[in-house]
Amino acid sequence: MLYSKIEGEGNPFLILHGFLGMSDNWKTLGLEFSKLGYQVHMLDLRNHGRSFQSSEFNYELMAQDVKDYCDKNSLRNIILLGHSMGGKVAMDVACEWSNLVDKLIVADIGVKHYPPHHQTIIEGLLSIDFSLKPSRSEIDEKLSIYINDYGTRQFLLKSLYWKTPGQLDYRFNINNLSINIDEIGKELSKDKSFEKETLFLRGEKSNYILDEDVSQIKKHFPKMILNTVSNAGHWLHAENPKDFYDNVIKYLKA
Repeated sequence: MLYSKIEGEGNPFLILHGFLGMSDNWKTLGLEFSKLGYQVHMLDLRNHGRSFQSSEFNYELMAQDVKDYCDKNSLRNIILLGHSMGGKVAMDVACEWSNLVDKLIVADIGVKHYPPHHQTIIEGLLSIDFSLKPSRSEIDEKLSIYINDYGTRQFLLKSLYWKTPGQLDYRFNINNLSINIDEIGKELSKDKSFEKETLFLRGEKSNYILDEDVSQIKKHFPKMILNTVSNAGHWLHAENPKDFYDNVIKYLKA
């Protein structure tokens, strides 16, 4: 069963993080959503955070994990929000079990195939030898050889934890994820669709959802709405949380 952090009471609102993320990435926004009468479930997907690790990793399995979580917790008519990889999972859940999902929000990911583009990050993460018991600063220094962007490194370092006293490790299973990296970019199956109104959000500075992608998205989500979060890239919920929050709430209240 997937690990989750739950805030508030009311209609169930599930949030699915992106690749190499975890539920903690959403704790601030999750708490804000919970104040509006929602029971917010921030999930860790398989091979991420505190959830179970598995050599099997694809969108169909991750969607089934979310469905199993809903069944276990007797959740119905859910609001489902997913970012990036989590957005692809959310799309699969909504298309496969449309009666389960009342409202769908997809953050900065389309339905198309995305070529592998995490290779350098994966290489950097795999370069860390935890048997040498490196410190957090030493890990950051080693990662900086591969990853120039400070913000990206800080995002990744949030998944460090003390596996044993004096021994850090990643919460995500980098070995399983690197083996299955081609699964991350796979497009949504052509026969899948969701007929309810769906909000797609993209970052103004992001290239994950282009204008020319809209027609393809509409084939799967004919009632889609596309809004742009200003002054934000792919991590739009972290780079402009106010605009992101306002867009989500406007959609939920419509």
